[in-house]
Amino acid sequence: MGGESDLRRIMPISKDEYPRHAEGPVGKQIHSIYQSRLRQFTDNGQYREQGLMPKITPARVSGHPHVKLSVYSPPNLERPLFGEATSHDFKKTSVGESFGPSWSTHWFKVQLTVPEELSDKYDHLEFVWDANNEGLIYTKEGEVVHGLTGGGERNEWILPKQYKDGSEHIFYVEMACNGMFGNAPGGDSIQPPNPNKYFQLHTADIVAVNLEARALYFDFWEIGDAAREFPGDSWESHQAQQIGNRIIDTFIAGGGSNESISECRKIAKEYLGEKVDSQKVYETDNEALVSGIGYCHIDTCWLWPFAETKRKVARSWSNQIDLIDRYPELRFCCSQAQQYKWLEQYYPDVFDKVKKKVKEGTFQPIGGSWVEHDTNLPGGESLIRQFLYGQRYFESKFGQRCKTFWLPDTFGYSTQLPQLCRLAGMTRFLTQKLSWNNINNFPHTTFNWVALDNSQVICHMPPAETYTAEANFGDVKRSVTQHKSLDQDKSSLLVFGKGDGGGGPTYQHLEKLRRCRGISDKTGLLPRVKLGDSADDFFDRLESKIEGGHELVTWYGELYFELHRGTYTSQANNKRNNRRSEIMLRDLEYLATLATIKNEFGKKSSYKYPKKDIDDMWEGVLLCQFHDCLPGSAIALAYRESDEIYKNVFKTGEKCLSDALRELGVEQLYNGDSPILEARANVIDETMVGPHHMSAFNTLPWSRKEVGWYPTADGSRKYLLADGGPGLMTLRALDSPYCATTASIKQIRANAFELRNAQYIIQVTDGGITSLYDIRADRELIPKGKKAAQLVIFDDKPLYWQAWDVEVFHLASRTELHPQKVEITESGPHVVELTLSTKISDKSWAKTKLRLPAVIADQPTCIEVQAEVEWRETMQFLKVEFPVDIVNTEASYETQFGIVRRPTHYNTSWDMAKFEVCCHKWADLSEATYGVSILNDSKYGFAVAGDVMRLSLLRAPKAPDADADMGRHHIRYGIFPHKGPLDARTVRKAFEFNTPLKYVAVRSQASHGDAEEKGEGEGEEGRSTALEKLLGGFRVLGADNLVLDTVKRGEDDEDVSRGELPVKKGKSVILRIYDALGGKSRGVVTWGDLRVKKVVKVNALEDHVEDLSAGIVEVGEDGEEEGDEEDEGGEKKGKAKAKGVKIEVRAFEVVTLKLVL
Repeated sequence: MGGESDLRRIMPISKDEYPRHAEGPVGKQIHSIYQSRLRQFTDNGQYREQGLMPKITPARVSGHPHVKLSVYSPPNLERPLFGEATSHDFKKTSVGESFGPSWSTHWFKVQLTVPEELSDKYDHLEFVWDANNEGLIYTKEGEVVHGLTGGGERNEWILPKQYKDGSEHIFYVEMACNGMFGNAPGGDSIQPPNPNKYFQLHTADIVAVNLEARALYFDFWEIGDAAREFPGDSWESHQAQQIGNRIIDTFIAGGGSNESISECRKIAKEYLGEKVDSQKVYETDNEALVSGIGYCHIDTCWLWPFAETKRKVARSWSNQIDLIDRYPELRFCCSQAQQYKWLEQYYPDVFDKVKKKVKEGTFQPIGGSWVEHDTNLPGGESLIRQFLYGQRYFESKFGQRCKTFWLPDTFGYSTQLPQLCRLAGMTRFLTQKLSWNNINNFPHTTFNWVALDNSQVICHMPPAETYTAEANFGDVKRSVTQHKSLDQDKSSLLVFGKGDGGGGPTYQHLEKLRRCRGISDKTGLLPRVKLGDSADDFFDRLESKIEGGHELVTWYGELYFELHRGTYTSQANNKRNNRRSEIMLRDLEYLATLATIKNEFGKKSSYKYPKKDIDDMWEGVLLCQFHDCLPGSAIALAYRESDEIYKNVFKTGEKCLSDALRELGVEQLYNGDSPILEARANVIDETMVGPHHMSAFNTLPWSRKEVGWYPTADGSRKYLLADGGPGLMTLRALDSPYCATTASIKQIRANAFELRNAQYIIQVTDGGITSLYDIRADRELIPKGKKAAQLVIFDDKPLYWQAWDVEVFHLASRTELHPQKVEITESGPHVVELTLSTKISDKSWAKTKLRLPAVIADQPTCIEVQAEVEWRETMQFLKVEFPVDIVNTEASYETQFGIVRRPTHYNTSWDMAKFEVCCHKWADLSEATYGVSILNDSKYGFAVAGDVMRLSLLRAPKAPDADADMGRHHIRYGIFPHKGPLDARTVRKAFEFNTPLKYVAVRSQASHGDAEEKGEGEGEEGRSTALEKLLGGFRVLGADNLVLDTVKRGEDDEDVSRGELPVKKGKSVILRIYDALGGKSRGVVTWGDLRVKKVVKVNALEDHVEDLSAGIVEVGEDGEEEGDEEDEGGEKKGKAKAKGVKIEVRAFEVVTLKLVL
């Protein structure tokens, strides 16, 4: 039988035979017990002294004679710089004393002598300072060397080697009496700050550090994380637990000696690899999925004022410069040109170091914007200026522009941002804020984001879902496990570093990431992380993949943030200032451009384009658009600062506007929106009304007809008809009560009134509009039983973020507010007015004026509402409702340079999430045959649910500003019905609603024109002076949907440039046009009699894109090209009226033209 020989074979007996007898019982480790044991080694609990922690800092000294302290405390919460502060006398102080109050500053002179027992025995010494508040260390000569966070965070400064010489060394510590997150009481950081907080200086020590023990601490940290966070059924998790327990056993066996610590580190490297002590750990050919980038998010204001941010920048960035030297793999990025400018102004030595690191490629300016701004609320031109001012600053100071728009913490992202990014030279975008959505989970990580005009950028949302990652094992792991686009691309960014209040990466972060990489290469399973590349390097690789055929998914339209919806309304005064300043800057740039053209760029007068003033104004406005300022989520101190900024903007703007108008030959009398604004009734009387003396100035690029008014000396109003423009308008007094068209008002029964003009019959019953009847369309607009212009109030208690959030459940608390008094306050014939007085509570009231003007020449009229509100509520939300007899599943909302259409239903959770949305000057609900637009002059929160349109007016959150929105408010909104669908009528009416006419006195010579300036064939009737041609020259003809939004001078024109970038020879005018309605269009941009050499299409940064000079034509008023025509006898009978250039604009495209003069 087979196999017998094998059975008979005798096996030799080995000398190393497997033991026959068991030496004793060996039990299975109880996994949870041995895992829990790991925490004992490095915690600060009852076994601290027997663990690793005391070995890291084996010795320290403090107090006299080694550390001598003296202090200077500036008065009045002042923040003096080094030179001024150190010029004062200092008084002795010591550890244990307290300093305050909140927001105060204290300067400490530190006289430090290292004792021999430390300098001889220990190589690495640190100075540890902690008062649980922020600080900044300076050398005796005033050089910034290190920022301090306090509270156990970033409280150590590595002492220079020369400090070990036994001599006394002097340096200074600037103490700021605020923590990293301000001065909130207790543990809730968003509560209003405690104004009287004091901070005890509890540590000012010289500390010896055992660097090998500190390295073991990080070894053990990551090994412990691997044991806990790798899957329980993986050998990698079990091996990490075994390694960790071996380290503890070895440490115990060696009594915690330095030798045992070295042995422990050898054991650790069995799991981590041999290279974790240097940047060489990243120098392998293994593919890394995760790119680590250091970042320091500093909110330009939030729970602290702007003034404190200036110091936060110096603290944070000085530390990063030091870390880059110590950890060569670190690539650090930081955004916000404003913060760089502050550093340049107040800390020039730190700025010079930043410039050096930028040149070396280790410190990366990113983002391309002036601040990390809100994108919902700023106007379109403001978004462009964020990029223009940001990119120009980065280019002028560092010789480079940003390619990546970086906005990780803003509360939602406007649909036109991809287009504006591309126009500003950026093709990539990073954010992560949508990971905070509290209803739906955003489905993508890496994708193409597409704007209204079909422009796109690559968008990446770091899957670790934070911009302040602590660089932990779990952050690296989540960079793949939470990646939602693995089917398209598996790479990701890990953005790490302390943030919000500043700080940035720490040495702890960098040590942990070295070990994470070591685990990936030595053991596996953990995604491989790499440091050493910039954020741009990451996006460069993505773009290369796409060029090679890689395909990303797309997301069209806004990135709506399903949280923080209350920020469309909070801090109403701040939002009003923003809207007013944007309009003022538009008018100023337009008028200043005309003024420089009129005086032939300085040849006829000394007037110059006020570039510095305009820049200062824009920088102030852009600063206040920071994403915690404009949205209304900062503390009261920040709004005191922003109020002052806006005050200076308005003061400078009024002066510059007056200068420009004066150069144009007119004198501003007052603005048409309010007699409070520049009212000068003492210089207006009836003799001034007429074409030769008083006029209205229309700064919009189309003709207007409206009923205007001016204040008389006795405080009453005189009504007049303003007609014409752009530029000067004809005024005609409306003195007769028997006009062809009139407005009337009467009481028809108790608590019921009727307002009427040639277009509408309005009934107001019990304080609400119960009927709005369009006479010509024969259409009732208010559903039966409903009331429009109805004030309603809601209970407003979000889950946590008071100033930020309004939750969907607030809608269930709706309460109508009814007036206690209704009276006729103006009875026509030019305007009628009904005033409603409403008690909101014992502390709050509203006085609402419902105004209806007479119809002028078939111009569509707007029912205007002016509300004065005294608001003293707590956690209440005031809105006004407009139910309308319109059916549509979508409503239209103006956004920057376009329209967003959003659902009016709650079909899905995505639809319901948009129960409160952002709009700009108007929102509209239309059918094919009719629609209603709601206009506003300073509001942004809106909602349309079914047939109810609802404008948000005021909120009353109590954190982080306890007095947010308390006080008096002046609000304007309007109802604008229109026959037919949404069209240019709404767009223009909203512009007009927000841009009141400027009433001016026209100097005689300017009105009639000097002899040499008169046009041919001029007479008294319809004269056309050179000035009038200039003022009305810039227009878009042939397409009502195209809006000429901006007229300004070229940034680098030889007579305008401030020298930041190379001057461009010659002069130019910049025109910005956009399609407001969403249709590809052709039109002609005209410039009157201006001598234009060529027309160039440029981008938002005014770089050359395309020469359009071949499209220069002569056109008539309708925008059609005109040539000389012959009458029946062969005679020439006409000539072209204006020169211009033909343009073609895609749907919702923004086009910028440069007219080279």
